Amino acid sequence: MAWMCSGRTNKELVQRMIDSKLIKSERVAAAMKATDRASYVRYKEDAYVDSPQSIGYAATISAPHMHAHAAENLLPLLFPGAKVLDVGSGSGYTAAIFHRLVSSEGKKGLVVGVEHISELTDWSVENLKRDGLAKAVEDGEIVMFAGDGRKGDPERGPFNAIHVGAASPELPQVLVDQLAKPGRMFIPVGTNEQAIIQVDKDEQGAVTMKELFGVMYVPLTDKTKQWR
Repeated sequence: MAWMCSGRTNKELVQRMIDSKLIKSERVAAAMKATDRASYVRYKEDAYVDSPQSIGYAATISAPHMHAHAAENLLPLLFPGAKVLDVGSGSGYTAAIFHRLVSSEGKKGLVVGVEHISELTDWSVENLKRDGLAKAVEDGEIVMFAGDGRKGDPERGPFNAIHVGAASPELPQVLVDQLAKPGRMFIPVGTNEQAIIQVDKDEQGAVTMKELFGVMYVPLTDKTKQWR
């Protein structure tokens, strides 16, 4: 069902994910409707197709239904004023969605996107500005930087929510350590066989993990191995 959510417009794409019960929250629906996927893809004619797409440099933007899964899963920790880390931030699409979930008129959150391809980082900032988020970038509510996402961002952490957009061979302890108390991480883990793992840290710092469903993501690696 998830792969049948393509639309002719961003609004139609999101509505089909709502109709398919992939999006259950009005907050997630509003954030995704406000974030025009056409601003974050290379091929505008395919912007609203529910499938992964190349964004260059051996990187991809995931299918829209996967972004819906991530936003819905992390939603309990995506409250106004929350801090979010987006590892493998790519085109900036998920950073835009998260920003619209953690920042409001009364309380500003922080979304940090880290991507090891500097050209993609620069492009993501252009995309965010094109999508009406120039002020959020200028005010530091969205921070995009080039670096090794496997190391996270300890200076700006801890984070209430961490989203990882590429598959790690094993659960990165350094990212678990950067979860706030409470905090949640949505991460694909595995090599030949991959699954989305939900990692929760409670108020006392105890960590629990739950496997959600199988996936196939590009690997979480370094710049040299990804783009020679």
